[in-house]
Amino acid sequence: MHAFPIPVVALGPGSQQEDETLDYLPMPHDMRTYQTPSLPEADEVAPPARAWLGGLLSAVRAWRPGDPAIAMDMAGLNRTDRQLIDQLLGEGEVSAQVQGEAGSLSVQESVFAGVWRLRGQDHEGHPYADRVEVGDVPGALRAMARYGQSAPHAAEAGPGVVNAPALLAEIADRVTRPDSHVINLSLLPFGPEDGAWLDQRLGRGRMTLLSRGYGNCRITATGIRRVWWVQYFNSQDALILNTLEITDVPEVARAAAEDLQDSAERLAEVLDWIG
Repeated sequence: MHAFPIPVVALGPGSQQEDETLDYLPMPHDMRTYQTPSLPEADEVAPPARAWLGGLLSAVRAWRPGDPAIAMDMAGLNRTDRQLIDQLLGEGEVSAQVQGEAGSLSVQESVFAGVWRLRGQDHEGHPYADRVEVGDVPGALRAMARYGQSAPHAAEAGPGVVNAPALLAEIADRVTRPDSHVINLSLLPFGPEDGAWLDQRLGRGRMTLLSRGYGNCRITATGIRRVWWVQYFNSQDALILNTLEITDVPEVARAAAEDLQDSAERLAEVLDWIG
C-alpha cells in the first residue's frame, strides 16, 4: 500500500467566494462493489495454504460485534503460499497507515470486508508484522486511537478566527463522554483561519485512513484521543462533507457485522472452488 497524505482542508459556507449562479456539487458515484478475486487453479493451492484459509473462514464465522480482532499469523507459510493468499484476498475499500515507535504499519482491507492484511516495517525497513486480522477494525488501529492528549488546551484566537474557539470548547466537553459525537463543519461559518487555528490546537496523530466507497473518505487522527478529522470527497475529488468525529474509530472505516457475514459466505464459496 502506498502512503497517502491527508490534508486537513478548512472549507465550508463562507470560506469561498460565492458565484452569482447556483451551482450544485455533484453527488458521489462510482460505488465500489464486491468483485470476485482472481482464483487460482485448485491444484495450485498447497495443503498449508488450504489449511490456513480454512482457519480464516472459521475466524470470520466466529467473530461477533464487540469481540477483539482475531489475528491470523502468516509466519508458518512460505512465500508462494503467502502470495497466493494475497491474490485471493485482493484489496477492498479501506486502507490505513500507522506510524508507531516500532516503525510503520500498513493496513489494507481485503475484498472480504472485515478481513484485513497487515504488514509492518521497522525504521530500518525490516519486517516486523505479517498477518491477517478478522474484525470490524484491526486491533492496531483501535489501540493507536487511544494515543494522544486526553483533551485540547484552550488558546487565544488569532486574527480572522471566529468560530473555532467555540468548537474547541465543544470538543473538550465531548471527549470526556463515552458516546460518539459528530461536528459538521460544512454547515457552519468556518473559514480558512478557523481551520488553521483548530488544526494547530488539535495537532496530528499517528494514523491516517482512506475509505473508498462513494468517492473517497479521508480520515486523519488528531493529536487528541478519539478525535478524528473526516472529509468526504466525490469522484472529482471535490470536498462535499467536512466533519470532526469524536469516537473510538469512525464508523466509515469499520466493517459491519453484516459485512462479515457476507464475507463468510463468499470465502466459503472460494474454498469450495479450490476444493
